[in-house]
Amino acid sequence: MAMMNEMEYRTIGKALAGGYRAAVYCRLSKDDDLQGESASIANQRDMLEKYCEKQGWEVVAVYQDDGFTGLNMERPDLQRMLRAIERRQINLVITKDLSRLGRNYLQTGHLIEDFFPRNGVRYIAMNDGIDTLRDNNDIAPFKNILNEMYSKDISKKVHSSYLLKAQKGQFTGCLAPFGYRKDPEDKNHLLIDQETAPIVRLIFGYALNGHGPNYIRRRLEEEKIPCPTWWNRERGLRNTRTKWEKKDPENGRYMWDFSVIKDLLMNPVYTGAIASQK
Repeated sequence: MAMMNEMEYRTIGKALAGGYRAAVYCRLSKDDDLQGESASIANQRDMLEKYCEKQGWEVVAVYQDDGFTGLNMERPDLQRMLRAIERRQINLVITKDLSRLGRNYLQTGHLIEDFFPRNGVRYIAMNDGIDTLRDNNDIAPFKNILNEMYSKDISKKVHSSYLLKAQKGQFTGCLAPFGYRKDPEDKNHLLIDQETAPIVRLIFGYALNGHGPNYIRRRLEEEKIPCPTWWNRERGLRNTRTKWEKKDPENGRYMWDFSVIKDLLMNPVYTGAIASQK
């Protein structure tokens, strides 16, 4: 489809005034400066829905990506919204500010300057005063650049923080290694998990007697000892299931993966050392 020129785009926009099919898009990630609750998904959604209601625009869909960095343009709900735009189900997209749409300079610019106009979509970044239907968007490319620089700077600071903790011998992983648990008083400190530690000792006992991972795997399955994935799900730490659990929900929990046992035996954490940032 040929790209519409500016006059055609404005004509369509005026014809649709008061009859927009609006999509509200919200995003939140750990690298954002939240400033209290003002940037939460719920508050973004409420603010944008009220604004659309005041303008007399119908909100046909709300899309929200929680926990995704703005540098990632493959966010599930963003992609779902773009597909709806291509199906001509939406002709207005509104976000709290430009950084909610994305922090990737080139790809966010492509959406605003090419994809949205080509599909007859008006875009509004409310707090930034950006509206593609009006001549007030000269600042948008500069905001895109600053948003990308901000996200990369935050990413470097977060990585530096993890590296500093690792150098101090602190644990920085999301989940404690099997056989350990995070200290409730200090998430960077590991404690022995009295429920699962005996399983780890059993595995190392087999290994010290000269048995390899395949032998150990068979013994664990014969003794019907649940695998780490089951323990994490049982404790609400993860909701994933192994491929064996999907095939056999009753007995799949007792099926151990060769690589899990191999990695466990090679992990220096079981000697009392902390290894991270590898």
